[in-house]
Amino acid sequence: MLKNYLKIAFRNLLRNKAFSAINILGLSVGMASALLILFWMHNEISYDRFHKNGDNLYEAWNRGKFDGKLQCWNSTPQVLGPALKAEYPEVSDISRNYSRWFVTRVGDKKISSEAIITDPAFLTMFDFPLLQGNVRTALNSVSSMVVTQKMAIKMFGTEDVLGKVIAIDKDNFTITGVMRNLPPNTEFRFEYILPIEYLKKIGSADDGWVFNSVRTYVQLQPGANPEALDAKIRDITIRHSNKTEEHEVFLHPIRLWHLYSNFENGQVVGGRIAIVRLFGIIAAFILLIACINFMNLSTARSEKRAKEVGIRKTAGANKGLLIGQFIGESILISMIAGTIALLAVYLILPAFNTLIGKELEVPVSNPKFWVAALAFILFTGIIAGSYPAFYLSSFKPISVLKGAFKRTHSTFSPRKVLVVVQFSFAIVLIISTLIVVQQIRHAQNRDPGYDRGQVVYHWLTGDLHKNYSQIKRELLSTGIATSVTKTASPLSSVNSDTWGIEWQGKNTAEKIDFDIFTEDEGLVKTAGLQLIQGRDMNLTQFPSDSSAVLLNETAAKIMGFKDPIGQTIKDNGASYHIVGVVKDFVIRSPYDSQSPLIIEGAQSYFNVIHMKLSADKTADEVLPAVEAIFRRYNPEYPFEYHFVDDDYALKFEDTRRIAKLTGIFAGLTIFISCLGLFGLAAYMAENRVKEIGVRKVLGASVVSIAALLSGEFMALVIISIVIAVPVAWYVMNLWLNDFEYRIGIQWWVFAVSGFLAIVVSLATVSYQAIRAALLNPVKSLRSE
Repeated sequence: MLKNYLKIAFRNLLRNKAFSAINILGLSVGMASALLILFWMHNEISYDRFHKNGDNLYEAWNRGKFDGKLQCWNSTPQVLGPALKAEYPEVSDISRNYSRWFVTRVGDKKISSEAIITDPAFLTMFDFPLLQGNVRTALNSVSSMVVTQKMAIKMFGTEDVLGKVIAIDKDNFTITGVMRNLPPNTEFRFEYILPIEYLKKIGSADDGWVFNSVRTYVQLQPGANPEALDAKIRDITIRHSNKTEEHEVFLHPIRLWHLYSNFENGQVVGGRIAIVRLFGIIAAFILLIACINFMNLSTARSEKRAKEVGIRKTAGANKGLLIGQFIGESILISMIAGTIALLAVYLILPAFNTLIGKELEVPVSNPKFWVAALAFILFTGIIAGSYPAFYLSSFKPISVLKGAFKRTHSTFSPRKVLVVVQFSFAIVLIISTLIVVQQIRHAQNRDPGYDRGQVVYHWLTGDLHKNYSQIKRELLSTGIATSVTKTASPLSSVNSDTWGIEWQGKNTAEKIDFDIFTEDEGLVKTAGLQLIQGRDMNLTQFPSDSSAVLLNETAAKIMGFKDPIGQTIKDNGASYHIVGVVKDFVIRSPYDSQSPLIIEGAQSYFNVIHMKLSADKTADEVLPAVEAIFRRYNPEYPFEYHFVDDDYALKFEDTRRIAKLTGIFAGLTIFISCLGLFGLAAYMAENRVKEIGVRKVLGASVVSIAALLSGEFMALVIISIVIAVPVAWYVMNLWLNDFEYRIGIQWWVFAVSGFLAIVVSLATVSYQAIRAALLNPVKSLRSE
């Protein structure tokens, strides 16, 4: 019987080549799209789930009230980790991570790369296996270093590097371990590890409870109750700082790090999980739409299979056997489509990886993947074939064999409902894409408050610190740059903030978090900031500017000075006098509201040189001269410059990827929906060919016939628009609520999306309608 069913299935495929091709193409596109999204989702969900101690791994976070809101952050004091281990027996081990970029040197080879400075326990707490070396002793010496395979090959061209030496600044480190390259699904990012004792050598060690400079990871004892421990450690900072620091400490489990990183009023409320869920819904609907095509085309062709069903039932076949036969046929088509989809995914994945910025791969060597792929194909086949199977097997043999089987033309039918579902989802995706693109452009068009053009920065490496004055003088005297300044961080980011700012008239009970930026002098000119009051810092004319500050507009409003110039403020006890107020400029996310910012003077530390290059020449013409100066004064380190506008553009990267993905899948949804519409229109035209012939003989025009045949489908698309508009508005309004700097949803977005859906569907249906209307009525009526 199975052999007979397979023969019939293949005969039907070959006999109806056009409909078979539409079904297979629609299913394969839908399955390939869903598979790509599922690969991405699996990568997101699996972040840091591979650690054997995962159930007991946590990160310490702070929680405190600022600006009247309960806020959370994951930078902690360096002393927190050791205090947790010493005071609470539930804590098995701790590691503190301090991220830093260094220039590593081996002979003439110099490379800038990212390190973490951490405790030895890091290697036993987390599963980043060493290919060479001992995890328990690899970081026991202050001069030891663990490198990844990637770093070993970069520096030495081989992975066999145990015992070799790498220089950082004036210190030499012996490689005591070689780590397997980090997997793509981890929050950790580094190329080598240095011991925590190295912080003392570089002057970054701190034994106080005020400054938050490291991320603290905690491993609990098996069976420890994390909720009970949370209650115990809540006031650890308050106790140790003698109540000068009033924020609480709590533990955030490893399973939530990647997907649940957003906090509201002190409680976790989500994060990337919202995007994962959104694309999970998109994957499900794309696959459903492909299955709907199969259902619609199968039920539309029901008359072609009606006699077969009647004969089989008369010959003794029961309904269960017929259902099995038709579902078996859909599974066969699904197997063919699934094979095409897997091949397409394998070929498309490199381009998809480039688009999403990940390193996904098809795990062809993993048996679990093939089991999951087979289950996915069978699931698709069953879903696609279920409704047609029950529908076709329900025909009554007597009515069919007497020729009394009639198609229904009811106003409401499951087929029409399915078409409406298809186009409703497609229109929701079109609307969503337009709104996401609008939001990106809205943020991109936001006045950043400074001039990014021709502004280049370079990290203060090696001898750049001591030779800064000569470098600055030469850059300015040669006309290569029009302005040069030192800062603590690049202009497009801020790496310090404080709630320890005090000023006359401040409400002492109120805690306000201020971003802290630093400059020596000339930042206003270098960055093109807009002065509202006062002046920029100038150490030549005003040596006391080493203890001066500039405020942005938001900070000046918060402090409430009628005339801020000359007023004194304190930052954790250090006094500064205000010399100027600048217009707000975007230093964090362009989607966020403006934070209060204080630009402190030269008594602060510096890490970066900013240069405003001459506008008389292009950057490509000027940069070789800049490189020559840097190499002359800093020969032991590479020249590695960065454009501020490139950094600024990266702030939009994640949202831009969401827009691209949504747009691509919206296009695929429209394609699959129109593919089904094309098949339905073709079959409708085929079934009504005699009616069309009669109408033409009676004088109907080609336009009127085409309009008649297209009208039913256009009505369904219009219903889809009516359903899609409120759904899209609700979903996108929720998404936009995550942004403080956001657009309002405008009516024309819905109008454009609806118009586009009508045009595309009309073009799809009209081809078949016009083709049918142009047929010679003599041929269609010859048999009458």
